[in-house]
Amino acid sequence: MIRSMTGYGRSKYEIDGRIYTVDIKSVNHKYCDVSIKLPRILNYKEDDLRKKVINVISRGKIDVYITFENYSNKGIDVKFNMELAKAYVNELNRLSEETGISNNMTAIDISKMPEIFKLDESNDEDLIGSELDKALEQALEKFIEMREIEGKKLVQDMIKRIDFIDEKVKEISKFSNGLVEEYIEKLKIRVKELLQTDVVDENRLAQEIVIYSDKCSIEEELTRLNSHINQFRNLITASSPIGKKIDFLIQEMNRETNTIGSKANCLEITNRVIEIKTEIENIREQVQNIE
Repeated sequence: MIRSMTGYGRSKYEIDGRIYTVDIKSVNHKYCDVSIKLPRILNYKEDDLRKKVINVISRGKIDVYITFENYSNKGIDVKFNMELAKAYVNELNRLSEETGISNNMTAIDISKMPEIFKLDESNDEDLIGSELDKALEQALEKFIEMREIEGKKLVQDMIKRIDFIDEKVKEISKFSNGLVEEYIEKLKIRVKELLQTDVVDENRLAQEIVIYSDKCSIEEELTRLNSHINQFRNLITASSPIGKKIDFLIQEMNRETNTIGSKANCLEITNRVIEIKTEIENIREQVQNIE
């Protein structure tokens, strides 16, 4: 299924006093650019999380925001630096002896000294990492679901537009069938007016007709344009990622349409070329949102 490049997904995973919140949002981008913001305690998971996102998303500017609240005894271990505490006590006692300042230190006072307590966050990394993976998976499911819903709307819109283009191409084909015959009649009349005679050099006239037919023939362009329309319909029923392929196909359709407009010396065809180009531009804007 086609996906839009814009989307949002959120999950909140709670277990045994540990709360993981994951927010994922994305906007259009030529490539896959993943940015992850998470607490320092989870920094060791950043590369792994990025790979998990890239495995399921191919295009877009993707921002992942993660918060972690830990009210359990997992992943946290408080260490008391006994040797450093003793060094503080010894130095403060020596200060008291040398200056005569009274020393009324308590254990609480010592605990407030720098680096006395250290939070060891390296324990239970596997447990916390696996729980975070579950939270990310839940957020990615919702994120992809929203992208697919938006993608479905884009497909519906583009199908209407490509059907309109197909209709106009058929109309151009009908008008192109009579271009040469119309030119022959106009050329005969013009020659008679210029030469003021009813006698026309048929050989010379035939040469002019061949030259004109070659210049104004749009059969090849119409054939290629019809082929591109069929390819487009096949692509939009395929699975993502197809954004780059459709973008290239739209460029080719625009090129053939421009050639038809420059070749066909017919107001009716020109008007339809303008309508086709307008719809192609609208589709091009929609394609920029497709993964």
